[in-house]
Amino acid sequence: MVRIIVAMALSAMAGVALAQGMASGSSTQAAEAQAPAPAMRKPCEDLKAEIDAKIKKNGVPMYTLDVVDMDAQAEGKTVGTCDGNTKKIVYKRS
Repeated sequence: MVRIIVAMALSAMAGVALAQGMASGSSTQAAEAQAPAPAMRKPCEDLKAEIDAKIKKNGVPMYTLDVVDMDAQAEGKTVGTCDGNTKKIVYKRS
């Protein structure tokens, strides 16, 4: 679910940037706004804290969130990626 929210936010930001570029009348700015956004480099601890808050808000009593390397095998469900897609956050309900 976090990936979907992040993808929607990135899509919305790209739309705003495109609209701003077109409003200025510069074709260079519009072309730059259409280019894909670079991977967000959100720190893992920040994203982990956000996910933790959402899980607590949903009333889940016992769980773990672990930050592991992207290619590491981990038991649980991947609920987010961070540090420029070099690590992932894995959720496991206890």
